[in-house]
Amino acid sequence: MDNNRAAVYNGSFKYAEIKKQDIVEMLYKLIMAGLLFGMWQIAAMRIDSQLLLPYPAVTMKALLECVTDAETVKNILITLGRVMKGFVFAMLFGLPLGFLMGFSRLADKLLGGFIDSIRQVPIMAWVPLTIVWFGIGDGPTIFLIAFSGIFPVILNTIQGVKGISKDYYNAARSMGAGRISIFWNIILPGSLPDILTAARIAIGAGWMSVI
Repeated sequence: MDNNRAAVYNGSFKYAEIKKQDIVEMLYKLIMAGLLFGMWQIAAMRIDSQLLLPYPAVTMKALLECVTDAETVKNILITLGRVMKGFVFAMLFGLPLGFLMGFSRLADKLLGGFIDSIRQVPIMAWVPLTIVWFGIGDGPTIFLIAFSGIFPVILNTIQGVKGISKDYYNAARSMGAGRISIFWNIILPGSLPDILTAARIAIGAGWMSVI
């Protein structure tokens, strides 16, 4: 009974500690937001120009009007659709390449230099080519979104695969596991945290490359 009570108390204390940490983090965020709005208000009062730096209240009012405007919401949804399409293409092409290059040294040597050279080209330099290739419309935008997101996916997936301990591969092979079994039971679960990080970076890069 005493052990059970101790376990309950420890669980309650841990839960309370987690809740306390969440409250403290929320307070820090609110304090930071308050400081930013305060500095914004002071700077706006000093500049005294709605064109250069409008007041926070004016900006919040305009934001509310935009969010409730049907035409603005429609355009936001169109942009969101383009970003999601580009993100899906980045994942569809980036994940297989990342898995291949992370698992195979030969593939890494063959494709590594080419991918490193391509990803150094600024995204805006591809705009004229994308217009020639895809014409005017959603095609160039989706391509640029996918292009900006595919490299974080490839690099993070490679890192995730290479970060898996060789002991797991050896243990699986000693038990007769084939390549498909090793992929589903070792490579995919082991690299999943890096893949999720890659997805978050890719969708952020996609938003920044919307034209």
